[in-house]
Amino acid sequence: MKTLPQKTNERISNRRMNFSSSFPFLAKSFFGILLFFGFSLLTSCEKDPFGPDNKPESIIPDRFMVAIPQSISSSSTLKSVQIDTLSGNTIYQHLRTFISVGEYGADMAQNIMLSIATLNLNRPLELTFNSDEDGRPKHLKIVENVMFENANWQYRLTITDAGSANEPGQTAHGLQVFWSWNPLIGIAIVNPFNINRNIEEQFANTRFRIDYSEAGNLGYEAHMLVSITGLPLPNPLQNPFGLDKMKMFAGRNGNMVTVYGNSQHPNARFFSNETGFNWAFVAAAFDNQDIAIAEVGLPPMGLDASDRETLLETYSIYNVLRDQVLNVWPTIDPAVLNAYLHNTMAPGYFDHTGFIQAATAPSEAYLPLKEQIQQLTPYNPQNISNLTVVFGE
Repeated sequence: MKTLPQKTNERISNRRMNFSSSFPFLAKSFFGILLFFGFSLLTSCEKDPFGPDNKPESIIPDRFMVAIPQSISSSSTLKSVQIDTLSGNTIYQHLRTFISVGEYGADMAQNIMLSIATLNLNRPLELTFNSDEDGRPKHLKIVENVMFENANWQYRLTITDAGSANEPGQTAHGLQVFWSWNPLIGIAIVNPFNINRNIEEQFANTRFRIDYSEAGNLGYEAHMLVSITGLPLPNPLQNPFGLDKMKMFAGRNGNMVTVYGNSQHPNARFFSNETGFNWAFVAAAFDNQDIAIAEVGLPPMGLDASDRETLLETYSIYNVLRDQVLNVWPTIDPAVLNAYLHNTMAPGYFDHTGFIQAATAPSEAYLPLKEQIQQLTPYNPQNISNLTVVFGE
């Protein structure tokens, strides 16, 4: 039987994300500095009960994210397929990794607030201290009744690198959280570099933003919106799939978690020399069954399109890879090409081990998830290209 040229599999399967070394380091740095916050603040805060309004003892939120099931948020690759068929896990591994990057950003912000919440801070305060992580002065301030993005918030917490106050061009903000209770809604913005200047300087412009709500305003019991900008791109020869920006929505209703969004990859390429793609995706999962479904498009970076047909059908994985293969090998046997791209047929089905199969549901348990994603559309890729994350004043 005819096969694709020998290096065809290698050109995709050899390309891997490599965030594993960077993100755990950021998390470790956050936890270290927050342990120091604990010892510093615990001695300076007085308890002041709130009375009958039923707010928690601490005014700091103790939750700020929607957890995403492992079936759709994981970088593991556990299944194998025939050598002449493009692996489903090769196709979807990057998507699962990108989603886990977005979830990590939310988890990082939530863990910061969890650490602070344990201090039972129950009133506005302001203090400056030296960090035992990077030896630099840090300033923490909690204020009431602030405006941000044309909305009034009950509280704002800000942590800045006070040592950069006299450094021209430096943005001192490390963490800023706006929130209100009853129901809990909020915005958290993080710059890891200003939390700990021992982090590599390439993260100086990295920003995470998490919008969280339990107000049910988008039809979900709880939802979050994760925006990430300024991620440093790796060497494209070593890792062409590095992302620099992403925007992801995750909402929960009962046991179903819905996820959709886009990640931007300026150096990504597949078979041809064309570079710069946007992973546009919709997905849904049952966390009690650990099963999931996803549909992915690969529109060019910066494409100005907002409709589902363009993003997920015109630029479906199958269509994009098929067209590129035909551009490089125009005389390829169509039967061989279709067999090779079989696992790119939408949607893809998953369980906790990874990709199961394409196009056809493994069981009826997946059908509600399929119905859900058919109602979802990713963001406009051009909006992702123009995405910014900024702190409040």
